[in-house]
Amino acid sequence: MESYIEKIYAAFAYEDLFLIFLATVAGLVIGAEREYHNKAAGLRTLMLVSVSSCIFTILSIKIGGENPDRIAANIVTGIGFLGAGAIFKDENKISGITTACTIWITSALGMCFGSGHIFLGLLGGAIVMFVLWNLTAFERWIDRRNKSYEYKITVPLPTQKMAEVESLFDRFKLKHFILLRSRNTDSLTIHWRVSGREAAHRELIDLLYADSGISQIEI
Repeated sequence: MESYIEKIYAAFAYEDLFLIFLATVAGLVIGAEREYHNKAAGLRTLMLVSVSSCIFTILSIKIGGENPDRIAANIVTGIGFLGAGAIFKDENKISGITTACTIWITSALGMCFGSGHIFLGLLGGAIVMFVLWNLTAFERWIDRRNKSYEYKITVPLPTQKMAEVESLFDRFKLKHFILLRSRNTDSLTIHWRVSGREAAHRELIDLLYADSGISQIEI
């Protein structure tokens, strides 16, 4: 009787090892892509996220009793906190959202393998790699068609230079609106958000830098 139980236990152990192996490969592939692009969450991070999610899911099924999702349900919350730590705000933009999403989906793949849904995990992994690797060129094409920048321009007073700047926006067919306007005794500063074609931005920036009537430009 004891040897029979040991055989059953060994069979389950081998199955668990196979599931953990699949989770490791998924984390390795996605992590390698992130590491190649020098992202904050790279190879080791995503491998650990995938494997840990897989192991927690296996444990949840084995020791959860009547509630086999008891442990696995908390993975989502924990990974949410981990992903939030990868998001940070620069002066003009928010970075790390894609990294946080990658951590989230890698954890989901680990849970797929841990729960034995191998085909779902493989399909999800293929979609993740397609999004991360093949949509970059499409994303750049969209950015070239409609790129958004923030222009902070300071001119001395009195002057009509700001009206000339706005006419340049219109000339290059760039959409613009004012975010902030400030004035002191001898200068006027306006902070614009401007969106349009990347080529138009480059031409406009060259003209603004060459304009001696503008005392300061931040883009």
